Amino acid sequence: MSEYHRDASIHEIPVRPKMYPVTITDREEAAYCAPRIGFIFSLMILVIVCGCSDMNLMMPTMLKKMEFKTAQGNDKGDSFEDDFNLDQPKVINPPFLGEYVVVSGLNLVTLEGVGLVSGLDGTGGDPPPSQYRTELLKDMRRRDIEDPNRIISSPSTALVIVRAYLPPLVSPGEKFDIEVRLPEGSETTSLNGGWLLECKLTERAIVAGKGVLEGKARAKGSGPILVSTGEDSSSSLLKRGHIVGGGVAFENRDMYLFMRNEFRSVRNSTRVAQRIGVRFFSYDSYGKREPLAKAKTDQKLVLKIHPAYKDNFPRYVQVIQNIAFRETEIERQVRLERLEKELLIPEKAEQAALQLEAIGPDAIPMLKNGLTADYFECRFHSAVALSYLGEPAGLETLYIAARDVPAFRVFALTAMTVVEEGETFAYLRQLMDEPLLETRYGAFRGMTTIDENEPFARGELLNDQCKLHELKIGGEPMIHLTHRQKAEIVLFGDKLQFHTPLALTAGPHIMVNSAPGSNEVVISKYRIGEPDQRKVVSTNIADVIRAAAEMGASYPDIAQMLVQAERQLNLPGPIGIDMLPEAGRYYQRPDKPDGNTPHQANSNGKKTKVGRSNMTPNPYTKISEENEEEATKPILSTEILEEEIIEDPTATEIEPDADGEQEMKSAESSKEPEPVERGSNPIKRLKTFMKQKTHGELVYPEQEEE
Repeated sequence: MSEYHRDASIHEIPVRPKMYPVTITDREEAAYCAPRIGFIFSLMILVIVCGCSDMNLMMPTMLKKMEFKTAQGNDKGDSFEDDFNLDQPKVINPPFLGEYVVVSGLNLVTLEGVGLVSGLDGTGGDPPPSQYRTELLKDMRRRDIEDPNRIISSPSTALVIVRAYLPPLVSPGEKFDIEVRLPEGSETTSLNGGWLLECKLTERAIVAGKGVLEGKARAKGSGPILVSTGEDSSSSLLKRGHIVGGGVAFENRDMYLFMRNEFRSVRNSTRVAQRIGVRFFSYDSYGKREPLAKAKTDQKLVLKIHPAYKDNFPRYVQVIQNIAFRETEIERQVRLERLEKELLIPEKAEQAALQLEAIGPDAIPMLKNGLTADYFECRFHSAVALSYLGEPAGLETLYIAARDVPAFRVFALTAMTVVEEGETFAYLRQLMDEPLLETRYGAFRGMTTIDENEPFARGELLNDQCKLHELKIGGEPMIHLTHRQKAEIVLFGDKLQFHTPLALTAGPHIMVNSAPGSNEVVISKYRIGEPDQRKVVSTNIADVIRAAAEMGASYPDIAQMLVQAERQLNLPGPIGIDMLPEAGRYYQRPDKPDGNTPHQANSNGKKTKVGRSNMTPNPYTKISEENEEEATKPILSTEILEEEIIEDPTATEIEPDADGEQEMKSAESSKEPEPVERGSNPIKRLKTFMKQKTHGELVYPEQEEE
């Protein structure tokens, strides 16, 4: 067969064997279709590009440009790469719960009342007519007391105004301090030796046109009045005093979280409660896991305190603030690696430790690595966070901080009390041998916070009013008294002795005397209408205190006796009152790594304030009646209570279903803060491009739709 086909209708075209011939008609059709195919192909590209814009997708060419720079590459003029700022550090912070909520219930609530003081030694008097006298008489008649006018006009009684500050997160039956003072115009000259009879304490407010309005009773107060532990007979000092632990609460004070108005919705409040519940939870009597946060409405959440933070709720709030509201597992791992590096930088260590603590047990390896940092400040913050996660690895660092760094002392001692290990008691016992009384008593307060019946620190109760603790330790003898929280006398030293001669008083009716060079002390009590009492004991200070208490001396009487003895040089060592470590002190950072021993002698270092005075952990709190504004200021007000949140009575309630889970009663739209980016990240940017949107609310791919 010829390799050419010959026909009149076609040209002679060479073809390969076993292939179909190409006709002129086919060529014409191909020439006709080519422009159409090119037009269709161009149209498809245009449609794809437009579609990607609506679908938030990126073209392959754009993805190709996302490759990181190389040393040889010349990327100048690459607008896409400039947009992503690849030269800058790529740090992404997720939205934290602190951006969504504010905290309520951390301020002190001022309570007031009117009471009657008895037991005065002729220094009382008849109060002038006033609203206080009317209120007291009404209360006495309510208690069925006969002839109340005769009682309040007696020189052995006095009308007083009672004030107290109800602490945050208080429980029924919990005790707190109260203050008493005489009203203006009172004829009473001294409250020394007096006893406040039980009175109710309520919230009060002055309302225009209605006068003083009174709320329900939230506590009661009573007890012996501590006027002054000194010898100053100033009339102003004798007309006011306070009662250590004299208030008793009637009800719980819970902590609440309120959604910020711009994020307020049932969906957001439920998700905030869920995020807190993942990190902080407890178990009921059936062993079922229960979250410590519960959404009540679209605005309000109730937050329970975690046992590890019961003595330091300011830190509990800080940790909750630093819980990530929305974060993928990959983002979390990247953040863990970044925080591990920041933990080694003194300026960033505190915040990094808080965020790692908020992440939970997964952050323990990073925090343990922080214990090897070159700067002591970094090691300290790592140790504190580890303690609240139940890890004893940082106890030695906390011991050094409490011993050598005053700015860290209060936080180190509090963190040590969280770890109930034998090693903790050993370190606290060592701190009691230190020469500084603040360190000694701070360690003692920490030990009794863990277990008040610890054999070494266990004391004996005197007259159901105060405790006497004898600590058999070495070092310089010291005595410590308290004016706040709880009444206790702590003797640091074995068998402390009075120096004679001795001439002291324990209240208006008890005298303590000893002759020069004598080994005996005579305690005598003389009071009209009662038989005389006399007892002889050794010069041992503890024995004298016990004998005076048996004769009826109150805690204020004994405290005044010991202060008087110190001023007369009858004590073997110094005496301290409320020598508690404080928050808000300054720490001087060294300008170079400080090795294993912290030092602050370098004047070139930068000073930084550690905490604030109103962030002091609970066992070391001191409230002064001299500054009511500071006393009643909310805890962490600068960071948390930036705006006043008023509870909305029309808020949408969230009711539990049959399984105890929360269900939403409405589906309101909500805003969520975007991640805070320093620099930019192409992968994160791509994820943002691909984020789907619905009307009114963002839907995140990593979160299941509720």
